[in-house]
Amino acid sequence: MVDFNVETREDSHVDIVDLRGYLDAHTAPELENVFTKLIEDKRFKVVVNFENLAYISSAGLGVFMAYVETMRENDGDIKFTNMSPKVYNIFDLLGFPLLYEFYTDEKEAIKKFNEKS
Repeated sequence: MVDFNVETREDSHVDIVDLRGYLDAHTAPELENVFTKLIEDKRFKVVVNFENLAYISSAGLGVFMAYVETMRENDGDIKFTNMSPKVYNIFDLLGFPLLYEFYTDEKEAIKKFNEKS
């Protein structure tokens, strides 16, 4: 069984989504559920922490594409932090750095949200 875990927490009015394990076609629905709940709760400022994510597939990448527009239409965004070079290379290969903001540190991403509000 492929191991995946997603948890959310809040810091300075920003929701942090912690990913752990393998994000692929089998586990992507768990992440979709998290984003659906954030939107239902009108929580549009999201930082995704990849520190403990070992692998991401195109299905995992698709989750972010599916929700980022809704976040941005509501004065929010999805920012990425703490990505390993291996995981970042997948995002980079598909042009994500042109569409999303990447940070080495979670606090830095949270600070960016709070500078705008």
